[in-house]
Amino acid sequence: MRVVAWMISRMVLTRFFAVLVGLTLFVLTLEVVAYSKEILAIDPDGSALKSATTYVLHRMPLTLATFLPMSLLMAILLTLTELSYRNELVAIWASGVSPTRLSLLLIPLALFVGAIHFTLLDRAIPAAAPALREWAIGDYGKERLKVGEKDPIWLRSGNDIMRAATASRDSRKLQDVVIFRRDEQGLLLEQIFAQQAELKDGIWSLTGTVTYFRGNKPPEKAEAMQYTGLMRPAAAGQRSGDPEEMTYSDLNYFVDNQGFGIRPTYVYQTWQHKRLTPFLIAIVMVGLCVPLAARFRRGGGLGMLFGLGIGLGFIFFVLDGIALSVGEMGFVSPWLAAWAPVLVFAAVAAYLMLQTERV
Repeated sequence: MRVVAWMISRMVLTRFFAVLVGLTLFVLTLEVVAYSKEILAIDPDGSALKSATTYVLHRMPLTLATFLPMSLLMAILLTLTELSYRNELVAIWASGVSPTRLSLLLIPLALFVGAIHFTLLDRAIPAAAPALREWAIGDYGKERLKVGEKDPIWLRSGNDIMRAATASRDSRKLQDVVIFRRDEQGLLLEQIFAQQAELKDGIWSLTGTVTYFRGNKPPEKAEAMQYTGLMRPAAAGQRSGDPEEMTYSDLNYFVDNQGFGIRPTYVYQTWQHKRLTPFLIAIVMVGLCVPLAARFRRGGGLGMLFGLGIGLGFIFFVLDGIALSVGEMGFVSPWLAAWAPVLVFAAVAAYLMLQTERV
């Protein structure tokens, strides 16, 4: 059985990397052609090849992560189609290997691919995002908040939220500060505008302040005042609050601090759950494909096999995107938005597996 598992795993991995690299290079080539002027501006004094290579290397993690699940699905289908065409699947079934057992033998392969997917999402994409935002090419246009030393920063202390137009790298010196003081229900009590804020010995020293109160009270001006709230800053590399570009620890940090007022907490909770799904998604891809292949034992209907597999995969990714959007809007609970499509298709895979075992 180990020989069979190793043979199929090797075939799947070979096709998986071929499909994934091919799709990624094709998409990135189109991007380089479409945004050639902006890409050449990355390094005006350098060569065009250097600028294009730099852009491609930074865009590659997100592109790889986008096409990785579909590439795995296509690789499994291509492998099983080839084995079925050569009647090798007949020999595998005849040797006593059931579809369920074959699926279990391929779980290490699925976990390996899931680990690659998780690493891309949790490490590679957050590492490349700051440079892409600074270049502001394509989807990272100038209308989106960029990440850098002079970009807006959000901080939180209890119910209070602070926003600064610019901040030092260590977030201890702020410019153009607004403090939103709120009650236990989150309703605004007062707003404090300050020209500067500096953290010394755990106390914020504000200069050039104007305080606006709830109700009809007149505003109060002061040359200096102190704010004693213990402000926790949003991570310097995540001031835009884009959860797709955060590590899992960053997502936990934003959830613990209610999103720092940038986005609702449930947005980060949805992505927090979503970040853990790659492992199960890879297993579901295996669970969908193997029982389908078992229905075509003697090489017939291979086009239908491939079409059914691609169709199921397409439906899964569409539903997954819709569920994620619904979760970000707060219509359903975060865990349901992240896990429901995966669990539904896991149930479909289990049903197909049981039906195949009865044949």
